[in-house]
Parts: sequence; C-alpha cells; structure tokens
Amino acid sequence: MIKIAYPAHPYKIKTENGKELIFDTIRKQWVALTPEEWVRQNFLQYLLQVKKYPGALIAVEKEIRLGELVKRCDIVIYDNTATPLLMAECKAMDVNVNAAAAEQIIRYNISLPVRYLVITNGSYCFAFERTGKKFHLLREIPGWNP
Repeated sequence: MIKIAYPAHPYKIKTENGKELIFDTIRKQWVALTPEEWVRQNFLQYLLQVKKYPGALIAVEKEIRLGELVKRCDIVIYDNTATPLLMAECKAMDVNVNAAAAEQIIRYNISLPVRYLVITNGSYCFAFERTGKKFHLLREIPGWNP
C-alpha cells in the first residue's frame, strides 16, 4: 500500500443552489463536490505537481465500453503518442481499497489497456504495472517519463 502526501493547492470551491461545487482544472468546469470528487481532485494535483504528468495528457471521467455497458474511468493519462499509459480509480475516503476495487479497474483495463493501474481512496493507494497478462504490485506511483 502506498501512502500519499498531497501537495497544497488553492482549490476553487463555491456553493450554487445549495450544492457545493469544485472547479476541475483538467475538465475546465465546475463539478459537484462529492467525497469521491474530493479524492479525485486531490489525486489529480498529486499527479500534476508531484509526479509531473502534463495536464494536456490527462482525461477525467473517460468513457469506456465493457460489452454493452458504458462506464467512466476516473483518470486516464496518455503518453506522448496518445496511447493510454495510466488508469486511476478514485474512491471516497471512507471506502476501503480492496479486491472489489481492484477487480473494477482490471475490468476497465480489458477495454482500455494501460501499463499502470492505480486505485486510491485518498489516504492509500495500490499501484500495479501490467506486463503481458500479469500485474505486479508497485511500491510507488510512477512519475512522468517522456
């Protein structure tokens, strides 16, 4: 399990019609500030500021198809050739990062194959590297390496 120290970031938060919203700098729009969204926004800043992934290569809530089902992956990062490189699934802080969460992202990986898979609840992460059909647990989340 990987423990993350999140960088400070001046989040833009507002209340509109009784709902709290946060500005997503990747999607360039205001979104509902749910517990899962809070984790996603913090993890995005970690990827941008600490791991140095370029914002232009990050997609948030990327639509993928699993047979007839349409799902959304929380974060997908592409490499310089527009090939999907890393996929992250974010859970609310009170949700355990467990086998069910791992199975979810592995199913997504069938539709959108990537080299790195990450599952986080904001406090802890699991990161895996896929080589062929095997997944290897990583001790840290890989950084940007153009």
